[in-house]
Amino acid sequence: MDNTTDGTWDSLPVQLNDKILQTLDELKFTHMTPVQSACIPLFMSNKDVAAEAVTGSGKTLAFVIPILELLLKREEKLKKMQVGALVITPTRELAIQISEVMELFIRKFPQFTQILLIGGSNPIEDVQKFKDQGANIVIATPGRLEDMFRRKSDGLDLAGSVRSLDVLVLDEADRLLDMGFLTSLNTILDHLPKQRRTGLFSATQTQELEKLVRAGLRNPVRITVKEKGVAAAAAVQKTPSRLSNYYTICRAEDKFNSLVAFLRQHKHEKNLVFFSTCASVEYYGRALETLVKKVSVHCIHGKMKNKRNKIFADFRTLKSGILVCTDVMARGIDIPDVNWVLQYDPPSSASAFVHRCGRTARIGNEGNALVFLLPMEESYVNFLSINQKCPLQMMPPVPDVVDVLPKVKALCLADRAMFDRSMRAFVSYVQAYAKHECSLIFRVKDLDFASLARGFALLRLPKMPELKGKTFPGFTQTTVDTDTIRYKDKNREKQRQKMLAEAKERAPLPRKNFIKNKAWSKQKTRKERRKKTAAKRKLDEGSDVDDEDMKELLNDTRLLKKLKKGQISEEDFEKQITSKPKSNKHKTEGLSHGGSGDEDD
Repeated sequence: MDNTTDGTWDSLPVQLNDKILQTLDELKFTHMTPVQSACIPLFMSNKDVAAEAVTGSGKTLAFVIPILELLLKREEKLKKMQVGALVITPTRELAIQISEVMELFIRKFPQFTQILLIGGSNPIEDVQKFKDQGANIVIATPGRLEDMFRRKSDGLDLAGSVRSLDVLVLDEADRLLDMGFLTSLNTILDHLPKQRRTGLFSATQTQELEKLVRAGLRNPVRITVKEKGVAAAAAVQKTPSRLSNYYTICRAEDKFNSLVAFLRQHKHEKNLVFFSTCASVEYYGRALETLVKKVSVHCIHGKMKNKRNKIFADFRTLKSGILVCTDVMARGIDIPDVNWVLQYDPPSSASAFVHRCGRTARIGNEGNALVFLLPMEESYVNFLSINQKCPLQMMPPVPDVVDVLPKVKALCLADRAMFDRSMRAFVSYVQAYAKHECSLIFRVKDLDFASLARGFALLRLPKMPELKGKTFPGFTQTTVDTDTIRYKDKNREKQRQKMLAEAKERAPLPRKNFIKNKAWSKQKTRKERRKKTAAKRKLDEGSDVDDEDMKELLNDTRLLKKLKKGQISEEDFEKQITSKPKSNKHKTEGLSHGGSGDEDD
């Protein structure tokens, strides 16, 4: 279904509750977006909906309003512990955002309570909150929700509470699958009643998503929403139509200098900067805090646990600032008034590129996105245009670039923590590069490691298999012995010195003959390695004898034991042994002479 028309809320074919209209008016949402005008009437007329819409198109209200309308129409009022609606979303930031929108609407409906179930908080506290205040609307991430279903021993019977469920919404459903939540989703779906309304919202459609649609929805109405005023030829473009999408080409050693220059020139705006790994966020984020003055710099990535929620909330309220992040921020997150989305590293998949860009130009606003590419990566522009219907314009090199890398090196020399971050960032970047979905363009063998190391402001190259046995005349390492670099944190440095002293006292271990390492970027996962090792061990253990021989050996061992215990005579023993093939006799004689029969049995 294509929907290219907007309208006011009273133009809907269904009548919205007066209090909902009043809230919309207070929030100054006078007109619907296409996804809202398409989904709300269908949802309210008890249809399952599978909606695909460009990111930033107002999907949240497209399910928040129908949830409230359907709960208001229930014949029996929901009791304190009865869950009427469940919204599942992939990240805690997105869950918080949905919860905030829901809160704006349920203020006028005191009969409804909602609860937010996300990671980063104590699950026992969530159980207690649920028991104390109840919850008719649950907004959750899959991991925490699945955990709550196992909390019956703590006094929470969530499986019983969801028997009254009317509405299930899977928001950013394709991302839920990308992040490996399918098993958790199936476990959760098993607890839910079949007679319910289900809405599935995503920005892209995949085969895995199609399976989920078939498993979780009953005769769904499929909606593909395009934006108003977009010409037919460009209607399939997956990024918002008011987004200006740029790319710039720069060498690895110039990339960070260009980023700093750009951010200094746009310091009064709100900017998101995406990196490919958590380690890069930690390293470059700290560097930007020092290099871009009088600007609030926040860092957020998937390995942060308790701090993420506060950092996200703080950045949303800022008028200007920089948020340095990984793809944990790439989907569905609505940060007001983002001016620029800067992709320092291209994401590992083309679809993630679209979602990163979608953090700006949301709901009809204008926005800009810029990706930094190395010269050998330029063909990615054409790939995105064809594969993701995402055309990019070339931006000329950033003007007034100054070399800030010596300052970054000075930071590393001044604090071992920063030096450690630089090494981890470099290693993780190479590993992420090797795993890029578009491996014909992003190839580790094409990387200029010397140029890359200069761009990372490394004091020396890390020891990693990709660099082993190679020389890099283009890279000059520091003359300072990096082992002498101290931690600024005195306790941490004290601990390091203690460990160094202990290591000195210990006698050196005999050197092992290590098998040559494979490049880390090409290594198998730990699980695969364990399987392989176990299989090899099994093979080694049974490599001398096959199953038939093993049976014979066991029988002969039993006979030998009987002989020793006097249960059979030597004559009987000899008779039974000689009736077997010679090879077996030979084996048994070996056992009897070795005297190991009792031990082996």
